[in-house]
Amino acid sequence: MSEVLILAIIVAAVLLFFNREWIKNKIFPDRHKNYTIDDQFNSDKREREKEIDRILSKMGKNGLSDLSAKDRKRLDELSKM
Repeated sequence: MSEVLILAIIVAAVLLFFNREWIKNKIFPDRHKNYTIDDQFNSDKREREKEIDRILSKMGKNGLSDLSAKDRKRLDELSKM
């Protein structure tokens, strides 16, 4: 009986190993896979807005002089989009 149980566990482990991508896609589907062009644009826009808000809140707390050169450059880039 124990040999059959061990064999069943080994077979199950092998099946899970070879089907791990399928299982992963069923449990955690890729949310960006079904995006339309508009969905992608809106998603990118929300990400840009979040980054702008982060930089502006940093600037509001400490002033413009406290922003790093990288943050100033990134804010300038994002404001041109």
